[in-house]
Amino acid sequence: MRRSSRSAGERGSATVWVVALSGVLAAIGVAAVLVGAAVVGRHRATGAADLAALAAAERAVRGDSRACAVAAEVARANGAHLTACTVDGASVVEVAVEVPVRLGPVGAHRAGARARAGPVLP
Repeated sequence: MRRSSRSAGERGSATVWVVALSGVLAAIGVAAVLVGAAVVGRHRATGAADLAALAAAERAVRGDSRACAVAAEVARANGAHLTACTVDGASVVEVAVEVPVRLGPVGAHRAGARARAGPVLP
């Protein structure tokens, strides 16, 4: 029995399609991992900002002038860097922090977050 010339020309084409599909799936996998790392960095920054703001507000309510220094310590303990801290006259504290995020081949970036804490005023 003879093979047709058409089927003989398609020999090995499945291998090419499998390799191409594997490359696409690998690219999607790498993208998913990078997006996941960025999201985790953002969550770490948000948590560090919240905790730093709460710690500073607790000190500010008591009249402690080191409220921002405490915020910096708490941020550092959570792997973040305090970039801004303000305390207003009503003991409301606003902080901003940054957390380093390693994105593999894309390089290192920073995820930032802001938080505000203080007493509830009537």
